[in-house]
Amino acid sequence: MMRAVRYLLGQLIVFIDWLTRPRPPQRDPQVQAQIDAETRSLALYQFRLCPFCVKVRRAMRRLGLNIETRDARNDPEQQVRLINEGGEFKVPCLAITENGQTRWLYESNDIITYLEQRFAGR
Repeated sequence: MMRAVRYLLGQLIVFIDWLTRPRPPQRDPQVQAQIDAETRSLALYQFRLCPFCVKVRRAMRRLGLNIETRDARNDPEQQVRLINEGGEFKVPCLAITENGQTRWLYESNDIITYLEQRFAGR
């Protein structure tokens, strides 16, 4: 019963997100290309219906960021990687790869703060 309620609420959240989706900023193509190059070192581990993941995806769209999303619920390979390398099975989680090292950032507010500090205003 609870599983059905959570599923329905998740579907409702995704639908409302679709209706109210923020518009990405309009940037000079060269600036956007530079940002796209920087975001290639980022990956968001997420569940499609998770409200906190929806919150992070909305921030990514609002900031105009093309970050790869990885389905940690339905993709066993990504699930194992999140647990083995990230340390826990918890989403959302942003994998930040810099200088050959990967840092795992959990908590939606922390992820959004990181993205805003790094990419807002560009």
